[in-house]
Amino acid sequence: MKKFLFAAGFAGLALAGLPAAAQSIDYGSLEQLFNEPVTTSATGSPQRAPEAPADMQIISQEDIRRSGATDLPTIISRVAGVDVLNFSAGHTDVNVRGYNQSSSPRLLVLVNGRQVYMDHYGLTFWRNIPVQLQEIRQIEVVKGPNTALFGFNAVSGVVNIITFNPKFDDVDAFSVRVGTNDYKGASLVATGKLGERLSARISLGAEKQDEWKNTIGLTDMTRTHAPENVSAAIDTVAQLSDKTELRVEGSYSNVQQSTIAGAAYSPTKSFVSSVKATLASETKLGLVQVSAYQNDLTAKYIILGRTEWENRIRVVSAQDLFKIGAAHTFRVGAEYRNNTLNTAPLKGGEIGYDVFALSGMWNWQVSDKLATTVALRHDTMEIERTGTFPPGAPLANNALWDRKVKELSVNAAVVFRPTADDTIRLSYGRGVQAPTLVELGGLSGIIPVGPGVNLAFVGNPTLRPSIVENYQVSYDRNLPVLNAKAGVRVFWQQWEDIKGLPGTGSFDVAPTRTTLPGVQFINTSDSEMQGFELSASGRAKTGFRWSADYTYTDVKDEAFRGVNPATRGTAFERMSPKHRGNVAAGWSNKAWEADAFLHYVGKFDSPRVVGTGLAEVDAFTTLGGRVAHKLDNGLTFAVAGQNLLHERQKQTNGFEAERRVFVSVSKAW
Repeated sequence: MKKFLFAAGFAGLALAGLPAAAQSIDYGSLEQLFNEPVTTSATGSPQRAPEAPADMQIISQEDIRRSGATDLPTIISRVAGVDVLNFSAGHTDVNVRGYNQSSSPRLLVLVNGRQVYMDHYGLTFWRNIPVQLQEIRQIEVVKGPNTALFGFNAVSGVVNIITFNPKFDDVDAFSVRVGTNDYKGASLVATGKLGERLSARISLGAEKQDEWKNTIGLTDMTRTHAPENVSAAIDTVAQLSDKTELRVEGSYSNVQQSTIAGAAYSPTKSFVSSVKATLASETKLGLVQVSAYQNDLTAKYIILGRTEWENRIRVVSAQDLFKIGAAHTFRVGAEYRNNTLNTAPLKGGEIGYDVFALSGMWNWQVSDKLATTVALRHDTMEIERTGTFPPGAPLANNALWDRKVKELSVNAAVVFRPTADDTIRLSYGRGVQAPTLVELGGLSGIIPVGPGVNLAFVGNPTLRPSIVENYQVSYDRNLPVLNAKAGVRVFWQQWEDIKGLPGTGSFDVAPTRTTLPGVQFINTSDSEMQGFELSASGRAKTGFRWSADYTYTDVKDEAFRGVNPATRGTAFERMSPKHRGNVAAGWSNKAWEADAFLHYVGKFDSPRVVGTGLAEVDAFTTLGGRVAHKLDNGLTFAVAGQNLLHERQKQTNGFEAERRVFVSVSKAW
């Protein structure tokens, strides 16, 4: 706590002597200028997605509305190269270009710059994200390691959710939805001006539905829970002076659902609250920004009995974005984060770490056709364990956890535009996936494996971070005559020291006369992936629109001696589909909208939920769609559906995904 207060005070002092000021970004004006959604996330300057130094696809609010989806994973699944595993009506895991698994820890998810993935497992509970679909301006899906550009643990990709800014965007909307599986949902978004200098938006939402049918012979259905969630959020912007702005955001969410924890279902309750403050100033030294946020998580599982974790993360960061001349843009920053987690289900200990990071970015607009970007980030992680150990636990010495991990992340890109319609990007990324708190020792328990024989779950104080390197060449082409665009990407990626699950078939820590044998999370393998991606989209003046994409990946694993990746949940050569793709078509006029979405996934292996090992999941295709009619009074009536081709469909080796149909009434004003 003292370190956190010191870091917060230091950041405040760093700005105290600076003249006031900065303005938040008016994305609406930028969209009108560029005639399409733009990003400022990568470099701080407005860019079209193909011109950014990172491989990015932007999902607009129009795309979100027309999707007919009620959840974020369904929307994101229609992005080229994104893999989604639907284990239950409430639990979905998302990753980019393979390497997906239950409790997937490789994707950084942000809302207005605040991380919303959960640090205990490093996963994302998508239903805990306290954002209503109507208040999202755009979702930026970034592929590949981008830690140096976007922040801590952005190793497979980034999902950057940007909400409407109450200073510029007067968004007011409500929606009521009912559907099959006894689905019920409602949301409300309201924006208001509180004087000339203060704006605010509040949002509320709630959903519930039945769990999917037990199609796998699960004998203990007390280990499941029908999904329910409620959330609330407030976003305020205060114009302190002409050049100084303060944005304060707060949120709360409460979710109950069936979750895959390890290789088994667990009824899970998670409560998340957060508060964030960002002070931005436009000074003689550039655009200076200081932010601080705190996320508090209470997560309750059934793992080795009743397990309850309390996870708190505090982050303080400061950055300066400035130009030297017209061609050079620089961003320098510093960040401090403190992260703690109690041990569970056996209590008495606490795992934590402090991270100190320095980062810098240089964007050079060499000419109107050529730009280069280089970004570096250096993290120093100081790990610590305090408290007691359960009787018989191996490695029962807190001093074993006293270590530092120092790693460098890199992003570099060259963007060349030989014509106004052609963009070529060459990029390199090196990302670092730090050990999670559960892997370091947050999961502490005893497993009876036979008469008088027990195994101990024990943290791994020597667990190495996973390192990923990615090389990519991309080409994007606008086709003005056809009002269309097309793109191709070729990529190669290498993982080192992939981290795997504990295995109960053997032990990782040898027993002694006084200690039990131990199992722990370990580094299991290296892996290599190569592939390519094709995409095209277009619109016609008649209101017709279409898009199509295909992604191929080929993963090759190299297991460490004595390790079986299949039993450790890291056999990604088998668990990653080689083929996936999307086809979408839609039509609209002033009163009607109709859209259809086909999503294809090639065959892959998935861990068994009942039994052990991996089993094949056949290739499958899903169909989703929406038809909507807007009345003159602004009310919109819509019918939407997901998984429409089959009543039930095997998409993992968990519960089969069920057909869902929704009817909704909404209005925006």
